[in-house]
Amino acid sequence: MTTVVHKDGPAAVTPPPTLGSHVRNYVSRVRGGEIGALPAVLGLVVLCTVFSIMRPSFLSAGNFANLFTQGAAVTLIAMGLVFVLLLGEIDLSAGFASGVCAAILANVVTVLGYPWYVAVLAAIVTGVAIGTTLGFLVAKIGIPSFVVTLAGFLAFQGTVLMLMEEGTNISVRDSVLVAIANRNLPPVLGWLLAAVAVAGYAAVQLLRHRKRAARGLTIDPIAVVSARIGGLALVLGAAVFILNLERSRNVVISSLKGVPIVVPIIALLLVLWTFVLQRTTYGRHVYAVGGNKEAARRAGINVDRIRISVFVICSSMAAVGGIVAASRANSVDPNTGGSNVLLYAVGAAVIGGTSLFGGKGRVLDAVLGGAVVAVIDNGMGLMEYSSGVKYVVTGVVLLLAASVDAFSRRRSTATGAR
Repeated sequence: MTTVVHKDGPAAVTPPPTLGSHVRNYVSRVRGGEIGALPAVLGLVVLCTVFSIMRPSFLSAGNFANLFTQGAAVTLIAMGLVFVLLLGEIDLSAGFASGVCAAILANVVTVLGYPWYVAVLAAIVTGVAIGTTLGFLVAKIGIPSFVVTLAGFLAFQGTVLMLMEEGTNISVRDSVLVAIANRNLPPVLGWLLAAVAVAGYAAVQLLRHRKRAARGLTIDPIAVVSARIGGLALVLGAAVFILNLERSRNVVISSLKGVPIVVPIIALLLVLWTFVLQRTTYGRHVYAVGGNKEAARRAGINVDRIRISVFVICSSMAAVGGIVAASRANSVDPNTGGSNVLLYAVGAAVIGGTSLFGGKGRVLDAVLGGAVVAVIDNGMGLMEYSSGVKYVVTGVVLLLAASVDAFSRRRSTATGAR
């Protein structure tokens, strides 16, 4: 029971929330336009169901592991793009920025012969420098982000060509770098990390529930909290179980099982950036600037600094995505970061639920959207559709996501939610 003390009357006792009231409130929010990542989750379920029926091999342990490695680079780039989109800006250069950082990595570790950690540091520093430059031009000079990043798109494409000496391919043979997207964790370690993740999530949820109850704030029913924890445990447990199955076609020669190393890297960055956005003053300032830039300025927020910082984060994550792409291909070439990388990354963020209008979105959206994009690409590849069909389907899904975003904003405005 929650006790609420009124100023001019006796204390009133508010009954604790029930599961039924929570469901009714959720339905009401959805009707009011607060749909969050619901379309992405439903789309993911539908796509996986359709592909598993039409191609049973879609659900195999080997293909399940491929989904993570195929979508890793795009997902990481999309994580950075979420920060830019939260401000209602765009970064069209993120794809080739990842290519530039990957080229720096390959040159430092292969051509110059430095250790892997020096190469990784050089790539990330390059990403920070790119983001700082783009952010400065947008925030301080006042050039629209579309123009600045379009110029960056062209310039970085040329930079990759120069770093690759107009078409050469640089191999990445360092064992640590190659392992990022091509090796797996020992099965026991996979179970351990899953247990730690569930325990950490449970601790956060229960502690948050306890603190809000102690302050007399609205809380979710304990059944809902328990369902969230149980749901995460079920999903992670099933994923680790499948990934720990033997995937090698010739066990005598080599064994292939375990969670891909890139998975905990993505999970760690997801936790980090989610904490930054939802639990720090900086994160609140990002949402404030994205919601109303002028109001944020009048509230004392350094708007220019926030605008520069999101481009720095975006390009830094593009660097991480470039490192993963170089690891998966075991090399870097002039096409690294090009082709459909940018389109898929932007699509992943928007499909996951991040608004193109700013002020609404989560880093988790990039992961969910990245999963949708990876499932479409992988599933249609198994069905032997052409690249043209894949692009058309992905484009339609992106258009639907943008339409849902526009519709939800209109509903929110009509109901007074925004």
